Amino acid sequence: MSDAATSAPPTERHRFYEDVFAMLLGTLLVSIGISLYTKATLLTSGAAGLALLFQLATGINFGLLFFAINLPFYWLAVRRMGWRFALRTFIAVGLVSLFTWFTPGWMVIATVDPIYAAVAGGSLMGLGVLALFRHRTGLGGVNILALYLQEKHDIRAGWFQLGIDALILVCALFMLPLEKVLISLLGAAVLNLILAVNHKPGRYSGVT
Repeated sequence: MSDAATSAPPTERHRFYEDVFAMLLGTLLVSIGISLYTKATLLTSGAAGLALLFQLATGINFGLLFFAINLPFYWLAVRRMGWRFALRTFIAVGLVSLFTWFTPGWMVIATVDPIYAAVAGGSLMGLGVLALFRHRTGLGGVNILALYLQEKHDIRAGWFQLGIDALILVCALFMLPLEKVLISLLGAAVLNLILAVNHKPGRYSGVT
């Protein structure tokens, strides 16, 4: 077999419009998933989970809380992942905050079964975060730390986030019925399973 046949395929860079499309699609999927969780009174992972938790406690809009919670993490993004990654992440967080602010006016959800919301919402958020990860964009907070640990220390992003999510759900026991916390845990497992199975080092060669 020739050397050409056995050599690894060349790495192909993402084009600018591909990055823009992935960012818009990814943040839109995440915002729809969050809307399902909000209606079902569930919690999700990472900074979004913290924002939902604070929203339950204070009544402040999720978008505002999500944007504010992520502000301290941009320093890590710039220092460890580069200013390009930090800028893309800042834009992605802003888009999720914006989309979740306007989604109730675009889509009215009268009622939703909590288990369906957990599975469908977790899947939508997992696919949205996956699209962002594959274009070197995080979604703030834990996503930044998880992506950094995977790239620098080969720690699987999905498994790391699952541990953080468990801590958030423990805090939720003081604010939600046990049933809602368990259903939220199901959604977190779905979200992180999508990342763990699909976002592996070396599997996806596109770079920016």
